[in-house]
Amino acid sequence: MARLRRKYVCQNCGHETMRWFGRCPSCDQWNTLEEETIALAPAARNARRSERVGLEDNRPIPLPELTGISDTRRTTGFTELDRVLGGGIVPGSLVLFGGEPGTGKSTLLLQVAGSIADDGATVLYVSGEESGAQIRLRAERLGILQEMLLVLTETDVETVVSHMVEVQPALCVVDSIQTMAQRDIASAPGSISQVRESASRLTSIAKELGIPTFLVGHVNKGGSIAGPKVLEHAVDTVLYFEGDRHANFRILRAVKNRFGSTNEIGVFQMGEKGLEEVENPSSFFLAERPLKAPGSVVTACMEGTRPLLVEVQALVGPSPFGGTPRRQSNGIDSNRLSMILAVLEKRCGLQLQTQDIYVNVAGGVRIEEPAVDLAVAISVGSSLVNRAVAADIIIMGEIGLAGEVRSIPQADRRLWEAAKLGFRRCIIPSSVYRVLERERFDLELVPTHSVAQCLQLALPRTG
Repeated sequence: MARLRRKYVCQNCGHETMRWFGRCPSCDQWNTLEEETIALAPAARNARRSERVGLEDNRPIPLPELTGISDTRRTTGFTELDRVLGGGIVPGSLVLFGGEPGTGKSTLLLQVAGSIADDGATVLYVSGEESGAQIRLRAERLGILQEMLLVLTETDVETVVSHMVEVQPALCVVDSIQTMAQRDIASAPGSISQVRESASRLTSIAKELGIPTFLVGHVNKGGSIAGPKVLEHAVDTVLYFEGDRHANFRILRAVKNRFGSTNEIGVFQMGEKGLEEVENPSSFFLAERPLKAPGSVVTACMEGTRPLLVEVQALVGPSPFGGTPRRQSNGIDSNRLSMILAVLEKRCGLQLQTQDIYVNVAGGVRIEEPAVDLAVAISVGSSLVNRAVAADIIIMGEIGLAGEVRSIPQADRRLWEAAKLGFRRCIIPSSVYRVLERERFDLELVPTHSVAQCLQLALPRTG
């Protein structure tokens, strides 16, 4: 007879407890604890016990004798996706692909599956959410009708594993992991227990057979993949597909990658035949930039090895209600913005105590490096005095609490990208200017050592 075990599991963070709480003790979210019942068959327990006792099949191996991972990676057919993955798909790797509903996760993975099948390799596409007719309809719209692309509509994990063993595909896509279920677990599909056990079973078979596997993951109300800690620890790579379903572009970002860097991003745009790569993201983000608009400044940020030119926008106006003015940012860390505003008030004498300030990075890009501090400060100053920065100027630099402008890494790559897009002047830190003044970038380098000096250079008539 199967033994039952009851517990309460937070559907937001995976915290387990033996009693119910209105608020999760771990993540402080309300009404996220749900009761789950796990039924473990005696046969399964005996099999697992025998596996632990049978040590003769698994002995410690000296490190030099271990077999390394092959350097051969399979291309996905998308240069942007290959860059984020670290050069392509690694055999036996498990990739978790998350994003908001409607961003195009299933569309992109179906295009990847079609590209690999077009090369003559077998691909197994497992769908637990859509019927075969729905997948066929999307495939016809994308122009994907390869015979080597096998579609399986199934939610039972053991059945999926059996087909993986039989087919031995070059790639397996599971859409989605929240629809998969283990037979010996009584909880509903999508629960933390089911997600954990299903991911663990797929991981073991992927490693054993060397089958690269993509798992599509839903996001919870906090914006992260449901069961985040459970899934992130179980897979090799975690990718997030960011972007509004109503917008034209998508950004693919890696937050964990055992086979490459987590600093690279991929940019896609939604077209008539699915997702298309954006070869020059800088020109894409600056395509709709308004000229001679106060509060608009162009800066250069680094995403891994790729320089991106983005527009920083600021809107400054009197607070209509008095009291504490509003400070709102999109794409810039709010704590970093507060520090920049404090420097502008203390070191530059700008009166911002009664002003509502809104800062936005156009295009939905999220910037985390401090090299854009100077551009944010100048955009705020430009909006405050209602005077525009020249359209051919690009500004970059980090700001210190003393009001000084500090150096930034990989400045030469940023400058080459700015010159390629037609900018004529660049305001950079003095320390960077001393290093690069003899280089020929086809644009004028203007050094600055403080935020106050940069305000005079970018807005010469502010006084």
